[in-house]
Amino acid sequence: MRTLEDIQEEYEFLEGDERYRLLIELGRELDDMPAALKTDATLVRGCSASVWVYPTEENDALHFLADSNAAITKGIVALVISAVQDKPAQTVADMDVTAALDPFDLKNQLSSNRTQGIPNMISLVKEHAARIAAG
Repeated sequence: MRTLEDIQEEYEFLEGDERYRLLIELGRELDDMPAALKTDATLVRGCSASVWVYPTEENDALHFLADSNAAITKGIVALVISAVQDKPAQTVADMDVTAALDPFDLKNQLSSNRTQGIPNMISLVKEHAARIAAG
């Protein structure tokens, strides 16, 4: 998975539909999420499309599996995950993920129904991180 900084560098040079294509491409780059993990417990509430996020821990770092049934939404999920992927749980729990995503100006780039679930995705990721950091 690309770093958020690498994605931002590319994103800044793109406009309109090219940014949508980049998001779709990012979604395709997500690790495969097994169907068995797509449950009510991993479902992100408040998204216009179905979104699932599942945390794993590898070598004291969080690694998230995520998926969506909508291509652009899956790209947005990938963007959120790229901000926190493979970082220590406490770092993610303390992180201002919203601020990390601010340079992408998603509220002005995408329709409101595509961005309405982003705070819920971020909240779920941070809750998982805080739970894992607490042991």
